[in-house]
Amino acid sequence: MEIKIVTVSPEKMKPKPVDESKLGFGKIFTDHIFTVKYHDERGWYDPLIEPYRSLSLEPTALCLHYGQEIFEGMKAYRGSNNDIFLFRPMENIKRMNTSAERLCMPRIDPQLFLEALKKLVFIEKDWVPRSKGASLYIRPVMIATEAALGLHHSSEYLFFIVVGPVGAYYPQGFSPTNIYVVEEYVRAVRGGIGYCKAGGNYAASLLASKQAIEKGYTQVLWLDAIERKYVEEVGTSNIFFLIGDELITPPLTGSILPGVTRDSIIQMAKSWGVPVSERLISIDEVLEASARGTLKEVFASGTAAIVSPVGQIVYRGKTIVVNEGRIGKLTEELYNEILQIQYGEKDDPFGWRIKVTG
Repeated sequence: MEIKIVTVSPEKMKPKPVDESKLGFGKIFTDHIFTVKYHDERGWYDPLIEPYRSLSLEPTALCLHYGQEIFEGMKAYRGSNNDIFLFRPMENIKRMNTSAERLCMPRIDPQLFLEALKKLVFIEKDWVPRSKGASLYIRPVMIATEAALGLHHSSEYLFFIVVGPVGAYYPQGFSPTNIYVVEEYVRAVRGGIGYCKAGGNYAASLLASKQAIEKGYTQVLWLDAIERKYVEEVGTSNIFFLIGDELITPPLTGSILPGVTRDSIIQMAKSWGVPVSERLISIDEVLEASARGTLKEVFASGTAAIVSPVGQIVYRGKTIVVNEGRIGKLTEELYNEILQIQYGEKDDPFGWRIKVTG
């Protein structure tokens, strides 16, 4: 399908941010939106880049009642020579189609998805921030739009992409965070949709996150839903522990999101000769490693923040201080290496970076 493009007239373009240090996250959006529609009888049709607009939905649109809604998150980066790069977009596309299959939604053609990404980012290239650490955030979304009540999967869908400039995800920047281990609530269970990037997973996490923030913590550390024993995710990110010389992260058993940054860290660390284990790790093992002095570093990973060092973990009133509350050497090296690949400042031995051209 050919993507039709209707651009905003110059006089109607939004003013671009002047101070990139005040961008925040997810507050500003650009001049255009990509949309494409789906119907069971037609498949995908009418791919269009058009002026940014509000969506019009029937009050009975199925996404509003039964939760057929999925999304992705990725970024575009401006290099020092003004080249614009995407980072592993095909992995996000693959993951979105995995989410779609689980929620009985139609797969979108990967090439159409990638072409739409490239065209939209190129049109909005002047919105890509120039300061290091800032980027253009990309949010693809699919929602069920059939107007009907009664539990069933929709026959109609809307897929759209919006983009906007963002600064650092955490206001405090690249500094150690404090996380709180929650036992009262769970995020997801094996056999459910924990491995999908679906709105319901995030709605389920809001109360625990709100309570943790009110207590002065940055994020929640989730345990498994069955035994409330094994570490799964931290907030909206995957989690890593450096115990001795072993870098450990929970396995992809269906209840946690298969993060693109998580996979990048695993590949990168292995290429450096770091022993990496994807295995179950209990909160008790973390406590014991801390007591023995072998818990060297803890960090979270995700598209928004890339790598977030963890300085403290609080569990049942006990505080685990990691690396004396300082950023660990491996944590910092991974962060800098991925960041430099994303911004085109280093060679890309993994073939992760894609240049956006017109």
